[in-house]
Amino acid sequence: MPELPEVETTRRGLVPRVAGAHVGRLVVYDARLRWPVPGHLADVVAGRRIDAIDRRGKYLLFRFGGDAMIVHLGMTGSLTLHDAPPPRRPHDHVDLVLAEGGVVRYHDPRRFGAFLWQEGPRPHALLDGLGPEPFDPAFDGAYLRARLRGRKAPIKALLMDARIVVGVGNIYAAEALFRAGIRPATAAGRVSRARLARLADCVREVLSASIARGGTTLRDYVGSRGERGSFGEQTFAYGREGLPCRVCGTTLRGVRLGQRASAYCPACQRG
Repeated sequence: MPELPEVETTRRGLVPRVAGAHVGRLVVYDARLRWPVPGHLADVVAGRRIDAIDRRGKYLLFRFGGDAMIVHLGMTGSLTLHDAPPPRRPHDHVDLVLAEGGVVRYHDPRRFGAFLWQEGPRPHALLDGLGPEPFDPAFDGAYLRARLRGRKAPIKALLMDARIVVGVGNIYAAEALFRAGIRPATAAGRVSRARLARLADCVREVLSASIARGGTTLRDYVGSRGERGSFGEQTFAYGREGLPCRVCGTTLRGVRLGQRASAYCPACQRG
């Protein structure tokens, strides 16, 4: 957490006020994030116009001409927009102060997020080698078939691999597999062409549904105005081990894949 829907929800909340504004100053209260905030970042963005805010996978890109400030929310991070700077709380690490008024504050209890700088069009190392966006038309059954052919790893693990497709974390992989009728531990190379085509569609359906509900709040995540995401209230698989299936009533079973727990319905997910 946060995953693609939470990052996209944050982006959409910031764009109307922040895109097109100028940076008054960047205040770094604590540079000790997952990677240290570059010492020159505050100077390099001061006074510059934020042309756009884009998203690549789980990364936000604040565009300054051909350069970009890369922001990652890590596991517990959030960006919230304020008309005026509120009193600083513990774990408030960065303020992006807009010259036209308003402050974007970065809050991150575990400090696993990042503020980094990309100069010029060459992708930052963190963005290089990422797979397609799930909403890209290139992400379809044929693409998945080509990438997963012969792979023995569980389909859920590979669906969460950003080199194959970006932004599909644990919650949304579990939900997409439920909708596609595929058990999470199934060897990826054994999933049929038709099922993979359905899976690609289900990934988009699940992500779209979550974005429409402001993402998922499990503990720390809030949107740009401090609002909680409500998608977690309607999951079919994630977090429901031992509960009855919302579709057929069968008790959901659990399986542990790597370090992640996953629930599935043995009746609905047979493929």
